[in-house]
Amino acid sequence: MSLIRNVGTIGGLTAVSRVFGFARDMLFARLFGAGLAADAFQLAFTLPNTFRRLFAEGAFSVAFVPMYSKKLHGEGGEDDAAHFANDVLSVFVWVLFGFSLLCIAGMEGIVWLLAREYQSVPGKFELSVTLSRITFPYLGLISVVALLSGILNTRSRFAPGAIAPILLNLCLIGAMVWSWFYGLPDTAKAFAQSWAVAAAGALQLAYLWWSVRRAGVRLKLHWPRLTPDTRVLLWRIFPATFGAGIYQLSQLADTFFATSLKQGSLTLLKMADRLNQMPLGIVGIALGTAILPSLSRHIAGGDQRGAARLQGRAVELATLLTVPAAFALGVCAPAFVNAFFVGGKFRPEDGAVMSQIVVALVCGLPSYVLVKVLEPGYFSRGDTRTPVMTAATALSFNIFLNLVVVRPFGVVGLAAATACSASLNCLLLYANLHRRDHFRFDARLLSRVVRQIAASAVMAAVLWLVLQRTMPLYSGTVLTKAGGIALLVTIGLAVYAVVGWLIGAIDKSDLAILARRRSAKSIDDEIPGF
Repeated sequence: MSLIRNVGTIGGLTAVSRVFGFARDMLFARLFGAGLAADAFQLAFTLPNTFRRLFAEGAFSVAFVPMYSKKLHGEGGEDDAAHFANDVLSVFVWVLFGFSLLCIAGMEGIVWLLAREYQSVPGKFELSVTLSRITFPYLGLISVVALLSGILNTRSRFAPGAIAPILLNLCLIGAMVWSWFYGLPDTAKAFAQSWAVAAAGALQLAYLWWSVRRAGVRLKLHWPRLTPDTRVLLWRIFPATFGAGIYQLSQLADTFFATSLKQGSLTLLKMADRLNQMPLGIVGIALGTAILPSLSRHIAGGDQRGAARLQGRAVELATLLTVPAAFALGVCAPAFVNAFFVGGKFRPEDGAVMSQIVVALVCGLPSYVLVKVLEPGYFSRGDTRTPVMTAATALSFNIFLNLVVVRPFGVVGLAAATACSASLNCLLLYANLHRRDHFRFDARLLSRVVRQIAASAVMAAVLWLVLQRTMPLYSGTVLTKAGGIALLVTIGLAVYAVVGWLIGAIDKSDLAILARRRSAKSIDDEIPGF
C-alpha cells in the first residue's frame, strides 16, 4: 500500500473526526461561553487529552511500532510478534492502572501546579479538581488503545485507529445535547462532559479490541514480567515521550500561563488550538503514522536511500497541504471564528481575541506537521536521544518566550511563543538529519516548497481582498454564514490550484497517483526521479 494511499485513509478518517470535533466546539462555545465552568472543564480535559496526544499519538507509537514490525517481519513472524505484544500489554495495563490511581489521588496538587490562580475564584479550583478526577481514567484507556492501534498500523490496517477519535467526539456531542435538552446549569453540563470523556475511553478500547481480534490477532493478559524486549521498549518510550511531544508539552506550559490570565483565557486558547489542530491532525498525524512502519522496513533492510526518498516525499506532501492551510487560516480567522463560534454565550469580543490567537498559532502550522514527519527518521533508527535534546531546547525557548510575552501580549503572546518554539524544534531536527546524511533538502524539493509558498501568498492576498468585502456575511444568518465560508473556500482552493499548477508548486504526478491509487504498488514505483 502506498504512502499517499495510507495518508489518504488516515487523513480522510481523521478529517471526519475533526469535523465532529469542530461541531463539538461550536456547541461548546454556544452552551458554555468563556466562563468559569468552561475553564474548569477545559483544564480537566487538557490533562488526559494532552497525554493522549503525547503518548498515544507520539511516544508509544514511535517506540512500539518499529519493534513490533521487526518481530512480525523477522524469522519468528507471528509467534514472536504475539509474545512481544502480550508481554507489553501485561506490563502496561498495571503501570497505567497504578499511574492513574496515583494521579487521581493527587489531583488537587496537579491542578494546583497548573492552575493555582483558580483559587482566587470561588468554586473554580474545586470544580477543576473534581472534573479532572472524572476525566483522568481516559488516559489509561486510550493508552491501551494506542498499543492496539500500533499492532493494526504495522499490519497496514490504519482505519480503526483513525476511527477511534470519532467516538470521543460523538460521546461529547451527545452529552452536550442531553444537558441542553434538560436545561442543566453550566456546572452540571461540565460534569456531563467529563463523564462522557471517561465513557468514550471505554468505548474506544472496546472497538479497538474487537478490531484487533477481527484482524486475527489474539492478545492475552498474563502475569507481568520485564522481558529484555519490554525493557528496551520502556527505555525508548520515556525519552520518546519528551521528544515526540514538544507541541503538547508547550501546551501544558501555555496552560499554566493561561490560567494566570483573566477568566476565559484558557477556553479561548484551547478552542483556537483545536481550530489549528484541523490540518495538523489530518496531515501531520496521518503522515507520521503512515511513514513510520515503512521507514522502519527500509532501515531494517539497509535501504538508506529508500528511507531518505520516502521521508522527502512525506515532507513535500506535508508542505503541499499545510503551507496553504496556514496562509488561509491566518487570513480568514475572523471569518471562521465569527461564523462558527460567536453566538449564544460566546460573545463577539471573545471571538475577536480567539481570532488573534488562531493567527498566532497557524504561523507555526507547517512546523508542527514537519516535526511529525522528521521524527520518524530518528525513531525508526532507534535514536530517541536526539529528539529529546532538540525538544528540551525548544521547550526551554518556549517557556522563556512565555515569561517575556505574557504580560504585554497576554494569551495571544502565548500562542505566538508556541509557534516559535515549534519552528525551532523543526529546524533542529532537520539540521541533525542533514548533518548525518540521513535526509537532505535537495534543489528539487527546495524549489517545490518555495513555489508552494509563492502560490499560497497569492491565494492569501486574494482571500484578504474578498474578506474585506464580505465580512458582514459572517455575522449574519446561518445561510449567509454558510455562503460566505463556501465562497472563501472555493476561491482559496481555485486560486491555489491554478497558481500552483502554473508555477509548478503542485506535482502533477501526485494528482495522477491519487486518481489511480487503487492500482498503485509502492511509493518507489509511483514517485519517479526522486
